[in-house]
Amino acid sequence: MKNQNSFNNRKIIVKGAREHNLKNLSFEIPRNKLVVFTGVSGSGKSSLVFDTIYAEGQRRYVESLSSYARQFLERMNKPEVDLIQGISQAVAIEQKTGAKNTRSTVGTTTEVYDYLRLLFARVGKTICFECGKEVKKDTTSTVSAWLEEQADDTKFYLTFPLHIHEGSSVKQEVELLKKRGFFRIYVKKRMIDLNEEKFLPKKKDDIRVIVERFKIKKGAVREKLADSLEVTFKEGEDRIVLINIETGEQKDFNKFYECCGIRYEEPEPRFFSFNNPFGACPVCQGFSRTIGLDMNLVIPNPNLSITDGAIAPWRSTKYGVNMRELIKNAKQYNIPLNKPFKELTDQQVELIQKGFGSFEGIDKFFEALAGKTYKLHVRVFLSRYRGFSVCRACKGSRLRREALQVKINNKSIYDVVKIPIEEALQLFENLKLSDYDMLVGERVLKEIIKRLTFLNNVGIGYLTLDRLSSTLSGGETQRINLATSLGSSLVGTLYVLDEPSIGLHPRDNIRLINILKNLRDIGNSVLVVEHDPDMMKHADMIVDMGPKAGAQGGEIIAMGTYDELINNENSLTGKYLSGKLRIPIRENRNTKKTKTIRVEGAIENNLKNISVDFPLNKFIVITGVSGSGKSTLIHDVLYGGVAKYLGLNPPKIGKFDDIKGIDNIDEIEIVDQSPIGKTPRSNPISYIKAYEIIRELFASTHQARSRGYKPGYFSFNVPGGRCETCSGDGFIKVEMQFLADIYLECEDCNGTRFKKEIREITYHGKNLVDVLNITVDEAIPFFNGNDKLVRYLQLLADVGLGYIKLGQPSNTLSGGEAQRVKLASHLTSQRERKHTLFIFDEPTTGLHFDDISKLINCFNMLIGRNNSVVIIEHNLDIIKCADHIIDLGPEAGDKGGEVVMTGTPEEIASNDNSWTGKFLNPILLGN
Repeated sequence: MKNQNSFNNRKIIVKGAREHNLKNLSFEIPRNKLVVFTGVSGSGKSSLVFDTIYAEGQRRYVESLSSYARQFLERMNKPEVDLIQGISQAVAIEQKTGAKNTRSTVGTTTEVYDYLRLLFARVGKTICFECGKEVKKDTTSTVSAWLEEQADDTKFYLTFPLHIHEGSSVKQEVELLKKRGFFRIYVKKRMIDLNEEKFLPKKKDDIRVIVERFKIKKGAVREKLADSLEVTFKEGEDRIVLINIETGEQKDFNKFYECCGIRYEEPEPRFFSFNNPFGACPVCQGFSRTIGLDMNLVIPNPNLSITDGAIAPWRSTKYGVNMRELIKNAKQYNIPLNKPFKELTDQQVELIQKGFGSFEGIDKFFEALAGKTYKLHVRVFLSRYRGFSVCRACKGSRLRREALQVKINNKSIYDVVKIPIEEALQLFENLKLSDYDMLVGERVLKEIIKRLTFLNNVGIGYLTLDRLSSTLSGGETQRINLATSLGSSLVGTLYVLDEPSIGLHPRDNIRLINILKNLRDIGNSVLVVEHDPDMMKHADMIVDMGPKAGAQGGEIIAMGTYDELINNENSLTGKYLSGKLRIPIRENRNTKKTKTIRVEGAIENNLKNISVDFPLNKFIVITGVSGSGKSTLIHDVLYGGVAKYLGLNPPKIGKFDDIKGIDNIDEIEIVDQSPIGKTPRSNPISYIKAYEIIRELFASTHQARSRGYKPGYFSFNVPGGRCETCSGDGFIKVEMQFLADIYLECEDCNGTRFKKEIREITYHGKNLVDVLNITVDEAIPFFNGNDKLVRYLQLLADVGLGYIKLGQPSNTLSGGEAQRVKLASHLTSQRERKHTLFIFDEPTTGLHFDDISKLINCFNMLIGRNNSVVIIEHNLDIIKCADHIIDLGPEAGDKGGEVVMTGTPEEIASNDNSWTGKFLNPILLGN
């Protein structure tokens, strides 16, 4: 029995899994191995891995906690499964951005910033604002060391400054001194005997109390004066003044963290925290931005000079007088008028903002207007230039200015977090510290290097530690969470990942695979939902699901090693991996010269003032390593600039000189994989406007007309025909406090959502509930005769969604399914000859080889309808089918942002300088 248990502990055993479309699956997979789950989109991979295995592992962990702890954790429903054995505590690393905290950064998420705060608090040196020297606290040792450096036989007074206590006068303090045994003071270069002098100075600042007089004798200072120095520090309330008797020069020493009369805070970890009032910038409260005048809007194009109109609000005749004043005074203050604004120094920009001579400056110009906001046109004018801008007090560092004076090797903590992770890693690997500082900071330094190494190895070395978590893509967020998990060094854990290769260039894939292998090798089970061939090659086991999607999926078609899979005739994945099936290169590639949209002078983020042509009526793919600037070019510059021109309100507009050729298109659309609905009330046919036609068909039946039922009666979103007991949900929610909520089927409508009277209405023998439960493929012949409805449904089938049910809730669709529903919606709603530029960002996310073929057919349909398609993609099967490729790089971050090459797939593949070309070449050759 003991041996049997030991055997079972080496396996994860699942019996009777029925979640969503799973067909009562029972199987075993090895523990502490890398197992890849693959299959067509909608085949049940996520249902099995996330909604069954992970959900049960997490549920068991949560239920093992106290009721008090459970109330703070997400409550998981028990999955539809008979038995799961051999699972340990589970960690899911998904592609969810979900960072709602605007203070969260890459550094705080990965805990690297916590270690940086600790390192700077322990090893950092505070540099004085005034003299630029290190701020130090004095001790008897530092005083003795200074005296040892003085010439032999130099005579000094050992003194301390007179301290006036509250409510006392100078005279009273002097009397107290005499009682304590001090009878001599030093005032204005002369010594005064308190027993003889009757006239005392009125100001305490001039008085130094003499403890003793001594002469320097090298090598004997420490031994001779140690006790005297301690007494003087004590009597002087941590201050000592040494006075050279011959010259009268005074040298101050104190035990405070002070220099040049400025008191500094002693570094501690919270001093570097922008989430703590003690360390946060008092102006922006640690957010790095303030709302007010946005200089990016005032100077929208920094490539222009002042005379060319760089300052946007002063281009008008009404406010042109300000420009003339600037030009008149510029020469006197060395302000260049014909230089691009971006080339002006910080001091010159500050002068233009704050004013000089008779020129009042940009700030005062807007302050004057702010006093006239009772006028509508002034409010409208001001709104054009208001927004979030970098905090001027902390310059975006989020920290108080004193914290930035603490440095290691002349770098502040902000200097570290604003450089790419790969550069920060090199910085700390080559960091030189003193023996004492190394002793204090060695463990912290090792932890920082370890975590930065993990971040670099998962392919996000181009990110900076101060990058906001809310701006990361799903793939970047997932890899950051993966690196964080590696940093925590958990053992005996079940890791579940959803397509970790998304967003990664093929060049970076092997590093990610090695990371997952490392997780496995230290004693963890790693389950990955993935379609990447390289990931499958390195897996210990592959589980191929199918055979198709939806109701026709939910089965395990093949299980085994990579070699076993490619030799399995039943495995669709195996056929693609072995080369028996291939995604063909598009036969109808457009090689003709067409009209273009041209972006000129793009300089947003890391883009290096690039100009790019986008040929229209073509299938364009944007390639390049992660962090090379693809999303910045397409989302911020191309979409932002074109959308603004077309009167839309884009979330961000990148910096560029000009975009030409926008009149060649009518619309621009971004089609992403975000959900099409967050509630069960939304479904695919309502999204493409087909449900309206179905409701009208039911309302047109003789039964419905005789009862006076309008189309609205056949909706579960509004009162009328829906069941009012459950408000059209089909279930009743029962809250269970510390346990997961229970959803009970509504007894009145039996989960159908509609009243009994509505369910009595039939169309061609089926009521509305029956119709919503048939698939798209089944619905097409059923509604034969209604050309418009059939055309809409056929488009859903054409984009590969023939298997989904008409009434399937939108919140149960995968990302790939949601994206294809949006595609179908655009194909149904688009007016003839309306030229739209469609933008897709990694549309292959969640798609199997077979799904990619269908996706390419969708793109062909869009282009065939006089549209243009621009795609950001790393998938080589998509790239090889492009009409035109724009390859960015050559590397990531500051080493990227350039156009490596543009052209056809064959031209890119022949370029030795292109990372994309190196991986594309064997694909085109059929290897």
